[in-house]
Amino acid sequence: MKSEASIKPSDGLKNVRYEIRGALARRAIELERQGYEIISLNIGNPGAYGFRTPEILRLALVQNLHQAEGYCYQKGIYPAREAILLQQQNRGVRGGSPETIFIGNGTSELIDMALRALLSAGDEVLVPAPDYPLWTAAVTLNGGKPVHYPCRPENGFLPDPKEVEALITPRTRALVVINPNNPTGAVYPREVLEGLARVAEKHGLMVFSDEIYDGITYENTPFVPIASLVNDTLCATLSGLSKVYRAAGYRVGWVSFSGATQRAAEYLAGVELLMSMRMCSNVPAQYTVHSALGGYQSIKDLTSPGGRLYESRRAVIEGVKRSKYLTLTAPAGALYAFIGVREEELPGFTDQQFALELLEEKHVLVTPGSAFNVPYRNHFRITMLPDAATITTVFERIEAHLDSWSARHSQPAPANTPRLVEASGRFK
Repeated sequence: MKSEASIKPSDGLKNVRYEIRGALARRAIELERQGYEIISLNIGNPGAYGFRTPEILRLALVQNLHQAEGYCYQKGIYPAREAILLQQQNRGVRGGSPETIFIGNGTSELIDMALRALLSAGDEVLVPAPDYPLWTAAVTLNGGKPVHYPCRPENGFLPDPKEVEALITPRTRALVVINPNNPTGAVYPREVLEGLARVAEKHGLMVFSDEIYDGITYENTPFVPIASLVNDTLCATLSGLSKVYRAAGYRVGWVSFSGATQRAAEYLAGVELLMSMRMCSNVPAQYTVHSALGGYQSIKDLTSPGGRLYESRRAVIEGVKRSKYLTLTAPAGALYAFIGVREEELPGFTDQQFALELLEEKHVLVTPGSAFNVPYRNHFRITMLPDAATITTVFERIEAHLDSWSARHSQPAPANTPRLVEASGRFK
């Protein structure tokens, strides 16, 4: 007799969220299949918006295919790790070597493995709020407890090291820094990073620094790698080719350990064990790392005045300035804007309801701010990857929708008004 019992997912997934590719994104795909043209602003995928990987990377990949058909060393090929080390040393980072660098299938895989090698059940990790939600999810999936430290809108989304320190308990193992920040675009000044480094060293916390947007800053904003400030504890710097070099599909990321590496020999052996169990990362694409880091940095052409990213960012800033409802801390780096809504102008505003209605009625897909693990519900994130003309169109649609919202909610709601329930993106 056949069992009719349904197959249940792991209990470990109960508190895991990744709404960037969740219900709203699935609904957008349904609408596209019905023939609607959706402007998707939920994912920072350069290739989807017409950006090309630099020619030198494509040539390096093709010309090395003949030696990339077998497994490589679990940490990655030596020329790639050497290029990463040289970049770190040129940025003032000390205490690393090619043997403390691991190449993975994107930074996402490395975040998971680096946390898995560190955490025991119940260990705590300090994660920024808002955060890139993979960090919160990866801590949870590896048995840890994410403890969110605030990066408040009124403080330009910068953390306060004193507030961070106040959250430390005997179970705290690590501090996560995302700089330049996704989703807010904040780029942390040296004094903030110094404060965070001293807190980590004082309490023996490992530092994880997510720097996947390290080459994407605007208006001459300086980028300071926190690893250059951390000496007396272990620092893991994560970066890769997906954003700066527009090579997301190559799936090449790396984690570079620096600082007190000698005291972390057992932990690093644990990371290597996990790397060995998955054999190695994408070999052909590893041959592009040396060319990427050592070649012409074309990202600067895109982020300088007249460059496409610069002009798209300007279109976002101007779109918010024209709005009666929106606020923005201008992003100093990365590929996103974390846009606030003046709730006093929009009674009853909630980010989830707004995002669903904007998709259904205006065919624009954004990500609700609450998806980034913040307690407030009056923000949403967009990517700045589309061209300036598309972004201008987006803000015209957003403003029209918010005008409609204001008109609807300033009057008593009629009976049977649709309301959003669940995270499934459906009305009841």
